[in-house]
Formats: sequence, structure tokens, C-alpha cells
Amino acid sequence: MANDTLTITDNRTGKSYEVPINEGTIRAIDLRKIKVEDTDFGLMTYDPAFTNTASCRSSITFIDGDAGILRYRGYPIEQLAEKASYLEVAYLILHGELPTASQLKEWSFWITNHTMVHENLKTQIDAFHHDAHPMGMLCSSIASLSTFYPDARNIGNEANRLKQIYRLVAKVPTLAAFTYRHTKGYPYVYPDNDLSYSGNFLNMMFKMSELKHSPDPVLERALDVLFILHADHEQNCSTNAMRSVGSSQVDPYSAMAAAIAALYGPLHGGANEQVLRMLAEIGSPAGIPDYIAKVKTGEKKLMGFGHRVYKNYDPRAKLVRDTAYQVFEVKGRNPLLDIALELEKVALHEDYFVSRKLYPNVDFYSGLIYQSMGFPVDMFPVLFAIPRTIGWLAQWNEMVQDSEQKIARPRQIYTGYDSRDYVAIEHRD
Repeated sequence: MANDTLTITDNRTGKSYEVPINEGTIRAIDLRKIKVEDTDFGLMTYDPAFTNTASCRSSITFIDGDAGILRYRGYPIEQLAEKASYLEVAYLILHGELPTASQLKEWSFWITNHTMVHENLKTQIDAFHHDAHPMGMLCSSIASLSTFYPDARNIGNEANRLKQIYRLVAKVPTLAAFTYRHTKGYPYVYPDNDLSYSGNFLNMMFKMSELKHSPDPVLERALDVLFILHADHEQNCSTNAMRSVGSSQVDPYSAMAAAIAALYGPLHGGANEQVLRMLAEIGSPAGIPDYIAKVKTGEKKLMGFGHRVYKNYDPRAKLVRDTAYQVFEVKGRNPLLDIALELEKVALHEDYFVSRKLYPNVDFYSGLIYQSMGFPVDMFPVLFAIPRTIGWLAQWNEMVQDSEQKIARPRQIYTGYDSRDYVAIEHRD
């Protein structure tokens, strides 16, 4: 349409400029033509933390934060969590369509047959101190995989990219379980190809002296649902890291190590751990009013509420809460649940929180489930990294094939000194 443009008048010069609007955006590079002098660099946008900047075009995940909508490739997250397996959703996220029965069988076969890791990786994990954080060990191990698979540098070959995707989706649960076993001083458990993706991970985590470990089907399904809910979430911090580092055309193992490092942070993958610490600090439902009062004065933070994107109830939060009850039926009721339920009730009815659109997010209940299933708190971000692997790789694969993408190189606003001369040390104040 002829009127799909934005007219900008520069009040410094009185000049007007017409900028095209496409898909609700303008190209930042179009602002460069707005200058006072011909020698000027041109106008830039300043957007710390990319709060209103689209860095790519993607067909993978759609989020409407105001309406509380999350879809993978057009499918509502509620339907996928109820009806699909994690590997089925992983195929969808990567390939764009739900698999047929034969496609799912082939996909599952290749994932299952890439779960083993080189024995030298065990030696690397053994070199860490027994109390090393599992996330640090996982990040290091994933980066090391690039040295085991030098063919991964050939990112221009589609078949080769798919081979690396098989390897990463398959090996991350194995390495994750190994990091846990190392912190416990237990012998490593090798993958069992007879088990499902989630069941195999539970096997590698918790098998002891029994000849064959059979995970509880309720816990296995609960973990599958949690994996589905965490598989991708648009251009979050770690995905942005994956794309940014990957834009240098480095291998996917190195790029994913950067994504894991981003996920390691307490504002990203460690959020559900902070929820548990908050609930433990509150102590009982009777302690909620005092804690809420401190939140309002800024002394405390309400962890697990609010989201950078969602300004409504996080659609994943309800699904996680429903899953929590299923897990508690098997493992017993988590004593922190009563505090969580009462805290949610208070926050959803207090105008202070409602007016600020602070609704429960996926982290509010996920930590309670993981804790009840026997996962230590240090493993929580690792449990996030396992399912997010397919999201990172799908985003990376999409970026590699996008002709508009170049090596990431943001601009800056320089605020330092103007040019000045060197002063000999004996003459410095």
C-alpha cells in the first residue's frame, strides 16, 4: 500500500523523510539518511537490552504477551503439552511441521543412536571439583564437543548441520546427567536405548544398583511436558546469544556454549531457583503479608511473577501448576506448595501487583516440581538447557539460511573523552 510509510520531520533542519513500514517495523538503516550535515554519520536508535528492536525474522515461535499466547510453528502450547511428546515437538520446532509416524520414528532413531559421548569427556568432567556447578561443567563439555567433531565447522552444508543437531539434542541429556553424577560421586550411567527421551534422562540421573531402571511413567510424562514448555521462547537472552555468536559462522557447539552461559545467569535460567529460596524465606502462609509489604517498599522482590514479554498470565504457568499436582500424587506434596498457592492468590487479587501486570510465570511452579522429583537446585538451569537445545539449534539453523543475516555488530553511543595527548608518567597528577 502506498501509505505504508512513516514521515519523519527533523526539527533541526526542517527536512522531512519518508521511511517504508514493513510488517509493523521500519529498518534502522533507513534512519541513517537523516543528517544535519552531509559528513554526519546519520541517525541511530538507542535501545538498551533490545526492548523494542527486532533483530531477525523468524517463523518458529509466536508470543502475544498481552493476550498470554505462546505457539510453536502456529500450534498452541496448550495442545502440544497435552497431546505431544517432547521429541515430536522438537521435530516440529526444527522442521516446521509435525512429523508423520515414519518421520518421528526416523527422528527418534537418530536421536537415540547419538546419545553416547566420547570417553574423554568423562575424563574432562572428572577433572572438575566435586562441588563444581553442573551448569559450568555442561557449558565446558558442550564447548569441548567442537573439538571432537571438527566437521561441524562446515555450517553451509545442510546435511552436516542436521548431523550436528542430532548429536547435540542426543548428547546434552547424557552430559547433563554425568555432571549430576559427578557432584554426587556416583558412577556414570550410560544411555538406555529402550527408554524414551525423558525416561532415559531419568535413568541416567537416578539409576543405582538395579540392573535396569524403570522411571515412573507419571514423572516421565511430567518431565516431557516441562521439556515441551521450555523448548523455545522467541528471542530471549540465551537465544540471542546463540544467534549472535553463531553469526560469526562458528560451529554450533561453540555457539551453544555461549547460549548455555547466558542461561546460567540468575535472571534467566536460575529464576526458578530464586522462587524456591523466596518460598523458603517466607516460611509459611502466615509470613506472606509481611513479605508482600516488603515487596511493596522495595526491600524484597517477588520472584516468579512478571515477565519481560507476558503482560498477562504466562500460558505455561497453568500447565506447570497442573503438572505439579500429578507429580505430588507420586512423590508427596511439596511443603512449599501451600505457600506458593497462597502467595499466588494474594498477588492476583492485590491491585499493586495486578496494576503492574505481575502474574505468575513458568518459573513459579517448575522449581517445586523439580525439587519434588529429586533434582537438586543446582541442576535447575541444566534442566532448562536440555529442552532449550532444540530451540537454540532451530534458531541457529534459521539464521544460517537467512540471507539478510550478517555478523552481529551493534553500534554504540560513545560517551568517553575527546581526543587528548599522552602525558609522561612524571607529569601526571
